[in-house]
Amino acid sequence: MPQFDPSTWVSQIFWLIITFGVLYFLLSKLALPRLASILEERENRVSGDLEKAERLKQEAEEVLADYQKAIADARTSALAALKESADKIAATGAKRQAEFDAQLKEKVQIAEDKISAARTEALSHIKDVATEVASAAAGKLLGADVTESKVSKAVDEALGGRG
Repeated sequence: MPQFDPSTWVSQIFWLIITFGVLYFLLSKLALPRLASILEERENRVSGDLEKAERLKQEAEEVLADYQKAIADARTSALAALKESADKIAATGAKRQAEFDAQLKEKVQIAEDKISAARTEALSHIKDVATEVASAAAGKLLGADVTESKVSKAVDEALGGRG
């Protein structure tokens, strides 16, 4: 093997140094700057994407906070409207109940007045009818005329002084 022959080592070292120098020059002037710019560009893109993601995250949190506030406001508004409607319904119900109670009280009063008038009339007729019947019965039983004032007095006592 010629690589192991010590007489060719000087030329091999010479060409190794020349090749290494050319390779080093090409890498340092052409390839490495390109790689460095690609890495720098990638780093800038990643940091820009991270900044954009952070900004979008903050915007999303703001939108979420606004949404939650809008939901809370809508809920509060709905509860207020519901309470207002319930109060209106309760007020309307109370008003109708009061009107119904007033009408019912008026009708009860009218009915009581009619009953009282009918009772008074019936009692006044009962007295007259009772006086006539008692007078006729006493006349038939006793065979004599009984005075109407005595019969009226007896009927008054029997009715308890209502007439």
